[in-house]
Amino acid sequence: MPPPSSWSPNRFIPSNRPILGAEEIAAVTEVLQSGMLTHKSGAGTYTLRFEEAFAKFVGAKHAIAVNSGTAALHAALLAFDVKPGDEVIAPSFSFIATTNMVLLTGAKVVFADISMDTFNLDPEKVKAAITPRTKAIIPVHLYGHPANMDPLIEMASKHDIRIIEDACQAHGSKYRGQDVGTIGDVGCYSLYPSKVITTGEGGLLTTNDEDLAERLRQIRTHGEIKPYEYVQLGHNYRMPEIQAAIGLAQVNRLPEFLNARKVNAKYLTKNLRDIEGIALPNEASWATHNWYLYTIRILSPRKRDVVQKALHEAKIGAAVYYEVPLHLTPIYRKLFQYKEGFMPVSEQAAKEVLSLPVHPALTEEEQEWIVQQSRQALAQLG
Repeated sequence: MPPPSSWSPNRFIPSNRPILGAEEIAAVTEVLQSGMLTHKSGAGTYTLRFEEAFAKFVGAKHAIAVNSGTAALHAALLAFDVKPGDEVIAPSFSFIATTNMVLLTGAKVVFADISMDTFNLDPEKVKAAITPRTKAIIPVHLYGHPANMDPLIEMASKHDIRIIEDACQAHGSKYRGQDVGTIGDVGCYSLYPSKVITTGEGGLLTTNDEDLAERLRQIRTHGEIKPYEYVQLGHNYRMPEIQAAIGLAQVNRLPEFLNARKVNAKYLTKNLRDIEGIALPNEASWATHNWYLYTIRILSPRKRDVVQKALHEAKIGAAVYYEVPLHLTPIYRKLFQYKEGFMPVSEQAAKEVLSLPVHPALTEEEQEWIVQQSRQALAQLG
């Protein structure tokens, strides 16, 4: 089947892309003209406005801007005094920042397997992993689909465990009508260029706890409460004003971005649901997916790479997130001698997942091309 007549197959369709325009450019220009590029407390004018806008959007009392999602995760762990001898439960099927930050505190990562229907932590596996040394659980709302939070909150309450939500991919996702990142003790978001909104590099933390918010603000600026008075271990995790200015403009566009992703995801589902040999992404009855990624599963794992290669040849950025579970990456194998079979569901998912472009910048012609080429590539599965 030929592509739509006005479509140029020589233009690559990325799996995700930042959407920036006149509002972001104007905001950055204003910062540059002001000469105030950052604030030593991390609370510059644009940063404060950005924090307020994001907190309002997700329904949190506090948002704290930092310079990456990784910094947000590390700051949260520091705020809860996670240290050597402690254990933190996390999924292996995630980006490595989730668990590397645990290792940087000196604590032990305890992996728990996932549920295939959401790609998120399986509460029963988490329950089995809890010990007297468990200090925190990090549910990752992977691909933008919320983790099943109620059982995790119940376990955390029973055992006095902290919940650090890794919402780095889940801006605008909801669990039973409540924004993820506001359900546990603290939420962590990334603002990397591929995310639903971006500041180039950047991150956010959200919490409803006044004392915790104050600790996090101290941690992002070396643990300082006033000039040269340092009360705890911290870091330089400040967000520059240029990034905050971009972020403020992006938050204002977030509803528009989320709606476009939802529409694009529905289009893919409608046009791919009759194909055998694949599993389309699930949206649980209790979940509102932000469709950061539209991730299908190729049920014949050996053919996943064949499908991806065909789509790349058609200039479609079909991507695999994540082809190696964390416990099987070289660094974790070296440190802890993990073997294949340790996290069977995570390992299976890593062999099967393939994400198709679903971002708001897609044109109708690009969506048609993605469907046509996906159907053609997937037809070879039989």
